[in-house]
Amino acid sequence: MKILAFSDLHHNRARAKALVDASASADLVICAGDFCNHRQGLAEAMALLTGLGAPMIAVPGNAESADELTAAAHAGTRVLHGGATTVLGLTVFGLGYAVPETPFGDWSCDLSEAQAEALLATSPKVDILVTHSPPLGVADRSSRGDTLGSTAIRAAIERLQPRLAIFGHIHDSWGQEGLIGATRCVNLGPTPNWFEM
Repeated sequence: MKILAFSDLHHNRARAKALVDASASADLVICAGDFCNHRQGLAEAMALLTGLGAPMIAVPGNAESADELTAAAHAGTRVLHGGATTVLGLTVFGLGYAVPETPFGDWSCDLSEAQAEALLATSPKVDILVTHSPPLGVADRSSRGDTLGSTAIRAAIERLQPRLAIFGHIHDSWGQEGLIGATRCVNLGPTPNWFEM
């Protein structure tokens, strides 16, 4: 199975077109959140992805809520936030929002580490873990060198050992990856990322 994955589109028209064009070769599309900016323009951002060539699984970022994303999603899109689905023989668990909380204020959709831990505890054994935020210590560094990842997400990866953990959120670490045990962990960013499963 060919999976096209991305994160942090942030309403970028050119990047959306590249993703739609690339999706013609995909069996599944996965987005790790942040379709829009500051909870504004989500419907327009989703419209940029009209014509995706495969079904999509998406988690909400901190720029849109789970309810907002569910309402704006295309037919054929499955929104996951504290839940799992099986598609084409792969089990995928998704958790959106920023973990831990951001300093961005009321517009940002955030979870505490305790809230994230409780939601992640419901995950079955999965092939792919999709989160908006990175695990602590992997592809989670800001431009100042601060590690901004989640302890709850890291603990879930250590416990579940999915084949793949994908995320976004920390723009300065787009394209970076590492391992937690045997799990490949990748900070996606808004360009086409390909995975064979």
